[in-house]
Amino acid sequence: MFLHRFARGLLILPRAGKRLLVLCVDVALCVLTIWLAYYLRLGEWLWPLGNPSLPGMRPHHAALASVALALPIFIRWGFYRAIFRYSGVAAVRAICMAMLCYGTLFAALLMFIGLPGVPRTIGIIQPLTLFVAIALSRLLARYWLGGLYMKQSVLGALPKMLIYGAGDAGRQLAAALAHNIEMRVIGFLDDDASLHGHTLNRLPVHDPKHLPELVARLDVKAVLLAMPHIDRARRNAILARMAAAHVAVRSLPALTSLAQGRVGIADLHELDIDDLLGRAPVAPDPQLLTRNVAGKMVLVTGAGGSIGSELCRQILTLDPAALLLLEQSEFALYRIHHTLVEQYGKVVRIVPLLGSVRDMARFSEILRTFSPQTIYHAAAYKHVPLVEENLEEGLKNNVFGTLIVARAAEAHGVADFVLISTDKAVRPTNVMGASKRLAEMVLQALAARPEKSGTRFSMVRFGNVLGSSGSVVPRFRQQIRAGGPITLTHPEVTRYFMTIPEAAQLVIQAGAMASEGPGGDVYVLDMGEPVKILHLAERMVALSGLTVRDAARPDGDIRIDITGLRPGEKLYEELLIGDNPEATTHPRIMKAREGFLPWPELEAHLARLQAALDANDRPRIRQLLAITGIRTQEAAAD
Repeated sequence: MFLHRFARGLLILPRAGKRLLVLCVDVALCVLTIWLAYYLRLGEWLWPLGNPSLPGMRPHHAALASVALALPIFIRWGFYRAIFRYSGVAAVRAICMAMLCYGTLFAALLMFIGLPGVPRTIGIIQPLTLFVAIALSRLLARYWLGGLYMKQSVLGALPKMLIYGAGDAGRQLAAALAHNIEMRVIGFLDDDASLHGHTLNRLPVHDPKHLPELVARLDVKAVLLAMPHIDRARRNAILARMAAAHVAVRSLPALTSLAQGRVGIADLHELDIDDLLGRAPVAPDPQLLTRNVAGKMVLVTGAGGSIGSELCRQILTLDPAALLLLEQSEFALYRIHHTLVEQYGKVVRIVPLLGSVRDMARFSEILRTFSPQTIYHAAAYKHVPLVEENLEEGLKNNVFGTLIVARAAEAHGVADFVLISTDKAVRPTNVMGASKRLAEMVLQALAARPEKSGTRFSMVRFGNVLGSSGSVVPRFRQQIRAGGPITLTHPEVTRYFMTIPEAAQLVIQAGAMASEGPGGDVYVLDMGEPVKILHLAERMVALSGLTVRDAARPDGDIRIDITGLRPGEKLYEELLIGDNPEATTHPRIMKAREGFLPWPELEAHLARLQAALDANDRPRIRQLLAITGIRTQEAAAD
């Protein structure tokens, strides 16, 4: 440790100080090698000016001559211009040439002129020992100071990070990152005032209140959250403090990675989406989760989509007899099947099935072959602008695909059928929302027929899921990484948000509730308070350690551009058509009471819609969609 501290002290000297130090070392080497040469010649030490047993010897004469001769030669050959820690072949050549010149002149001085009390053989011995000493000193500087300098240079260039939390998790994280070559932990932050000013594993513990100052003074690039057990309120307060300091925030990697000491930048995640959401999910009801899944054959349509794939993951944790994956995209099916088999394939049978929900023959064959007891119907075209431009395909898939799957489920004795719906079905302003509302009405009407059906139909309606394909969160993250701008359709756009895992769990639980009644229920998930998309974007920028560039901050990092509302896009989404939701046994699940057409009337209306689709009569199609309460400019004009 002393040598490292001494070496660091040498490295921080100014260039002139380093040159003077090296010159003094060379002077000392000249003197020491003179005395060593006398020992090699006479077999006795002369300390420091002579030895009574060897009268007449004058080593100081030789030392003065050596210094007077060596220094000009060394200066001429650039000994004090070179940076020894970078010395290579050129430096070795310079040392050899300089020492050859010095040795020739020093030997000639003693051989032909002579110095009193200096044997002539010193002129041969001392240049050789000085050559070895000079060479060794340069090698030592290269491998000792050079290695330390490179290490310090690399460390200095690494992004500096603080760990928030000096508890067990924080200490484990610091230990795992101690030798990391991608980042440098320079200290801790902790709310415990008794730790402030102390060191932990040689790292200082700071007061979080001083974070803005630390960011500015120490150039801190990120804060690593190492407080896995704090409640949501405290976590949100900490994140607010991080955002105010304009420092990037990363979350703790898996505890197994910490235990194994294998942690790199790739293991330090960006904030979980539920951190951005800012609310705590409600613990699921185990009985509701398992009622329609445990021990049963379960089919998920649209299994490769955002919601469908998460439904599959959740179902596989609930011990089904088998899981059937229906997907029309070959790549999406391959990807989700491969992922699920790797994780669950040894304990549950997972069957990949290519096919479309619009293919009655294919779907009936699947039901006849596997006899599933529960179907989660997640297959749908859901991107508003795409469905608006391709309304025929959107209606065929979302409405008539649902009708085909529902009638096939009835025909083959499926016990429970759950439709995944959307808040855009409420007073829709776009074709996608209207298609989902019409799909809801199909199931409501089928469930309300006088003749009893062996299939219980239910619908689960919720808003945006964070992190899904098309969600603003992954798009904003990509735009932030690219340096902006973030594109936003309108500064007042507000949406309900829920994480994909929470939505999938609630879908399973809501579907289980339907088994308690005759079916036909529309369940609405309580998505908490709506979130302003502009505020979400600003929060993501702040928690990435950046600032928003606007009129008040023209030197900010990320610009937010307003592009204008897309066709059919709402400023605000709703979850209920009526105002009389009914509570259920789950605090996050409500039951909506909403009107619909009786099946005979709706069936006739669907026949007219199918005819309009076959004729590709768009004005007629939009006119027929008015049954859903759609409010668009085209519908109003008609």
